[in-house]
Amino acid sequence: MKKVFALLALSVTMAHAASAQQDPKAGKILDQMSAKYQALKAFKANFTQTLENDAAKVKENLTGDITVSGQKFRLKLNGQEVINNGQTMWTYMKAENEVNISDFDPEEQDVSPTQIFSLYKKGYKYSYVQETKEAGEACDVIELSPENKDNPVFKVRLTVSKADKSVKSWKMFKKNGNRYTYTIRKFQPNPPVDATTFNFDKTKYKGVKVIDLR
Repeated sequence: MKKVFALLALSVTMAHAASAQQDPKAGKILDQMSAKYQALKAFKANFTQTLENDAAKVKENLTGDITVSGQKFRLKLNGQEVINNGQTMWTYMKAENEVNISDFDPEEQDVSPTQIFSLYKKGYKYSYVQETKEAGEACDVIELSPENKDNPVFKVRLTVSKADKSVKSWKMFKKNGNRYTYTIRKFQPNPPVDATTFNFDKTKYKGVKVIDLR
């Protein structure tokens, strides 16, 4: 289960403001970006994930989607479905037709899917890198570095649209040599969600094996 969260960093949690040592140009862009997503009641994103490791000669592409509302999320990626209602987490593995149930504790994860849009506000230094274009759209590139040297992630690069401050892509660099690039293919603000969106309904998964790890 932990691997899923290491692979995807999506977040809308609130945190304290960063210190005055931070790059003010980068901070302004990040504040505008964060405010955009935190103003939404929910959002859904379809994305492509690219894993690269030069030493291992690995390059893999996966597609997935995630729906987020506050601390709650529903993630589909590579034959797995992870559902979190803010307290309980269900991890469904399609190939095994099995679901694991556990208490959700974001502190146990490398990076929680509810952290990317405010990740910079606590425990990270940030700096402005450059202007660039992504799919023909003018963007700013911001680099985040964790203050905790034990963090398995040593750098995150966010590419933010100049026009509407939306995140176009981000790249996560890990100490083991893996680089994960996430590119947003489709974004839907305020999709219809209800209690059933963020809870696992085993009646919809015929014959599913339930393993309760709580």
